[in-house]
Amino acid sequence: MIDEDGKNLGTMETAEALRLAQERGLDLIEIAPTANPPVCRIMDFGKFKYDREKGEREHGKKQKEVEVKGIRVGFTTGKHDLELRARQAQKFLSAGDKVRIDMRLHGREKAHGNLAFQKLNEFLEMIGEYNLEMPPKRFPQGFIAIISKNNNEKGSIKKN
Repeated sequence: MIDEDGKNLGTMETAEALRLAQERGLDLIEIAPTANPPVCRIMDFGKFKYDREKGEREHGKKQKEVEVKGIRVGFTTGKHDLELRARQAQKFLSAGDKVRIDMRLHGREKAHGNLAFQKLNEFLEMIGEYNLEMPPKRFPQGFIAIISKNNNEKGSIKKN
C-alpha cells in the first residue's frame, strides 16, 4: 500500500485500504495486480489515467514508423526504366523505409520464370547495398522481394 505522497504504508486489508482512501477523498488504484501481494496506491484516478495516457503519447513520439514503399517492375521493362526505379529505391532506403519490389508476370511471361528471376536479381544489383528482408519468392503473379537499408549487419547483401 502506497499513499498519495509515495510513502509505503505496508501490507493491509482491502477494506481498511478503501476506508483510508475514502477518508482522504481519493481513489484506491491497483498498480501491480500480479505482484504478491498486489500493490495499491491512494491517488486521484483522473490524474492517474491522465499520466498514463501522457506517457503513452510521449512513447509514441519517439518511435519512428518504417513504411514499406513499393516498386513494380515488369518482365519487359527497359534498362533505363530499371535504372530509374533503382534510384527511386535507393532514395526510399536512404529515408529509412523498406522497399517491396514486385515483378509482375502477365500471360505467357509466367512460363519464363528463370529469365524473370535473373532480371529481378539484375535489378537488385543496380540498387547497390541493402539488407534482404525477404528473399525473392515466386508467387502466381510473379516475384516479390523486400529489402531494407544496409546497417552492416550479419546477413546483409553488399552489391556494387
